[in-house]
Amino acid sequence: MSFSDVAFKNQNYDDLKSECIQNKKLFEDPEFPANDSSLFYEKPPRGKVLWKRPGEISSDPRLFVDGINSHDLNQGDVGNCWFVAASSCLALKPNIWTKVIPDWEEQDWDPEHPENYAGIFHFQFWIFGQWTDVVVDDRLPTVDGNLIYCQSNSKSEFWSALLEKAYAKLYGCYESLKGGNTGDAVVDFSGAVCEPINLEEEAFYKDQEKQNHLFENLLKVYERGGIISCSIKAEEHEIEFKKANGLVKGHAYSVTAVKNVRLGHGLIAFFKNETIPMIRMRNPWGQKEWNGPWSDSSEEWAKIGDMERKNLGLTVEDDGEFWMSFEDWCKQFTDADVCRIINTSVISVHKTWNEVLHFGSWTKHGDPLLNRCGGCGNNKTFLQNPQYMFDVTKETDEVLITLQQKDRRILRKTGQGENLSIGFSILKVELNRKYRIHRLLSQKLMETSIFINSRSVFLRCNLPQGRYVIIPTTFQAGEPGEFMLRIFTDVDSGCRELTEDKPKVKCWTPLFGYPQVVTHVSVRNAEGLENQDQTGGADPYVIIYCEGKSVKSTIHKDTLNPEFDTSGVFYRKKPTKPITVEVWNSNAVKDEFMGQVVLSGSPKDTQNYQKLQLRKRGSNMADEMPGSIILCVVTESELTAI
Repeated sequence: MSFSDVAFKNQNYDDLKSECIQNKKLFEDPEFPANDSSLFYEKPPRGKVLWKRPGEISSDPRLFVDGINSHDLNQGDVGNCWFVAASSCLALKPNIWTKVIPDWEEQDWDPEHPENYAGIFHFQFWIFGQWTDVVVDDRLPTVDGNLIYCQSNSKSEFWSALLEKAYAKLYGCYESLKGGNTGDAVVDFSGAVCEPINLEEEAFYKDQEKQNHLFENLLKVYERGGIISCSIKAEEHEIEFKKANGLVKGHAYSVTAVKNVRLGHGLIAFFKNETIPMIRMRNPWGQKEWNGPWSDSSEEWAKIGDMERKNLGLTVEDDGEFWMSFEDWCKQFTDADVCRIINTSVISVHKTWNEVLHFGSWTKHGDPLLNRCGGCGNNKTFLQNPQYMFDVTKETDEVLITLQQKDRRILRKTGQGENLSIGFSILKVELNRKYRIHRLLSQKLMETSIFINSRSVFLRCNLPQGRYVIIPTTFQAGEPGEFMLRIFTDVDSGCRELTEDKPKVKCWTPLFGYPQVVTHVSVRNAEGLENQDQTGGADPYVIIYCEGKSVKSTIHKDTLNPEFDTSGVFYRKKPTKPITVEVWNSNAVKDEFMGQVVLSGSPKDTQNYQKLQLRKRGSNMADEMPGSIILCVVTESELTAI
């Protein structure tokens, strides 16, 4: 266990193993005893359960037999196909499973040194942003001498059964693993970012261009070490119902390959380079496969040369693994979880991301300024939630956001354990915003995630340059909970939580004064500006000045009617001092003044948008200049009113 890992239940693997070897005793885990409390909270397994160590089940127990692969796992009696599917994917990724199963050679049975066997193993999971080391003893539940939960094809291989036991311990008992999301397990194995895709709603099979784009994305994810799983929606009575085509509804499948398969034979195939996009999957049951086109013994395989078949590792066995055309996959499956191993390395040939991770909570409080449990945008208390601010400094940037609530599965034993419905909104805010938002004025709602009672919610979006605030919420107001927010951008976003409501009173405040009012200035656009170049255009930008501080928009190329969409918020110590809004033309040699408006910013002024004529500066400020500007000014004497 590394220094940064957390020991689950404060159990240290090295210390416990040393103690057991020294005392010549096999480890018995007091935190996950070999009794019914570790098996179930409601529905007991069928048959009489006996807990047995691997040496009592096999004469030659091993963690791995002939290495680790996706065929090592078969689902047992608990409905955790989602976990088994994720584990099948894990087996294909050495860089991931060697983290989840640390020092596996040291953990494995050593026939030459049986005295080092202590009946103890440990596994690591990425739980709520922290690698967590989970210790288990090796007593496994059996009925009639057979493992009743996850098991390998080989009776001598036990990595999958022990991994499942560690995961069950993490969440209270084996029954707590019933029903889940494959993407959640993959995240727990890797710290990946999971993007759910609704194949049914998007109807990729009807749109070739969309389908091609999705395939290229999935191919890239697969080739870069990501993990993909899929399923078919099912009503309660249809769960694990086998369709005529061999696929099972309400059941998780792991994707074990994404590939452009070459059609044809010999040199002709090589030179024609004709391919078909295909995808390979595995049923965690280890049997029951797709029986349509490109199934194991279908006639379509005659189109593929012997060399390509060999490269694909094609077998004609009911081993649960099968190929499909990508089009059929899009048509037959309704949901997919695409888990990306996000690259945050400084040196890489692939795209790298800047990651920011925040932990927070929705907490109730009677004081509106302290309440952080305001519910979604349908509620008047929406802004009474945690707020996180970040900047997009590029012209546009792709942003990935994941909101994950603390897993409540462990609470199932007490009759709770249901996820909250969660989601988040992204607001474009004033360029100089530093304090919490208390009132929505010109702030623009850019994106809203779905609200769903899943463990995590994901959103991918492209945002233009500017300052933004993410507001993570529960759907209903007044629901407490803990969450983790992960934000990925191309460059550093300076993301931080907004915790202060207004400027602090400091020791030098009596000397320099304290704000008397707060003013919000929003410049929407300008119209009819003066030509500034020979082509009859201009490259205008706007600057808002207030008490020595300023906010500047981006430059708008070649237009006399720019949409500035720029705002600023100012805490003013001298409310009688006017606010100035100036329009300038960007020029390679020297920027040119195009006009200004001077505003009193009084609390008594109109709070509606107004169209004002641009005027000159200095002694000629009464003289008009071509063009007008549309803006809104809101001033409040209560500093927490904006």
